[in-house]
Amino acid sequence: MTLPHTDWAATLRRAAAVRAGVAAQDTTFYRLLHTTETGGLCSLDRIGLIGVLSLYRELNAMQEAALLEALEQPLRELGLQTLYLKRRPEVASHRANTEREYLAPPEPVWGPAVAEAVAMERGVPFLFRPGGDLSVGLFADARPMREWVQAHAAGLRVLNTFAYTCGFGLSAALGGALGVKNVDLSRWVLAWGQENYALSSLSAPDEDFLYGDVFDWLRRLHKRGDRFDLLILDPPSFARRGRQTWRAAKDYAALVEAAALLLAPGGQLLAMTNHAGLSGRAFGRQVAQGLEAAGRRVAGPVRPLEPGADFPGAAHLKAGVWRLS
Repeated sequence: MTLPHTDWAATLRRAAAVRAGVAAQDTTFYRLLHTTETGGLCSLDRIGLIGVLSLYRELNAMQEAALLEALEQPLRELGLQTLYLKRRPEVASHRANTEREYLAPPEPVWGPAVAEAVAMERGVPFLFRPGGDLSVGLFADARPMREWVQAHAAGLRVLNTFAYTCGFGLSAALGGALGVKNVDLSRWVLAWGQENYALSSLSAPDEDFLYGDVFDWLRRLHKRGDRFDLLILDPPSFARRGRQTWRAAKDYAALVEAAALLLAPGGQLLAMTNHAGLSGRAFGRQVAQGLEAAGRRVAGPVRPLEPGADFPGAAHLKAGVWRLS
């Protein structure tokens, strides 16, 4: 294949100019280059002085080396001191366990290795591990959703599912939530979330970090009578556990049904997906089907939420807030 860009220096200068407003908001973690600006070839996240380049097409060794060489000097001119590489072919989620070091090399392409780094999002510090895995600690496209949660969480009981490193839970706590529970299948990322809480000097008791399958926890919490005023759904597009698989394209409605049973009257559901193959209309239908199956009605119009200015032309992320009667 022929690489779609030749003047990477000009492309990166334009991209940096587009992000100037984002960076000015006390934010050092953002998407410096999105796939919409590279013909779908790659994206690049900035974590302070660290760059994380994600490739979405399979390149041979010569093509990859040529791209990395073309990017190095322009990125250094933008102040980056280290670059990590992530290879994200369409089947990356299926190969993540068997080819982890190939997909996410632990050492940087150039510059000094950085095991951990703290970067800011709207003045909030987050811990990143750029060489550890395909995901480095936070998803930049969900920044406006975290901002919405922080602005609307005061006095609410919040349940944050598929919590990962607890970015939404932290945002709710910073916004004055009455209580926050974070649920994830990985103890490791929940511990990471507790480290994020500590960076903001917030209390992070173990009982607020629930380890286990989200569906199991939704059933347990419902059975014991727990109710929430804001429930956040941010599941992966695909996941496998034993013989069970999760696919957002067909399973989101069932997830919404289980979640809606835990929402108090007047409660709000923040639901999102980054599954590019699921259209906004189809996603909305799944949410509506799940709410209907749970016997819940929507009170008022759905509030759509979109990625920030560092994702120009992005259509992969679908997100909205549903208030229930």
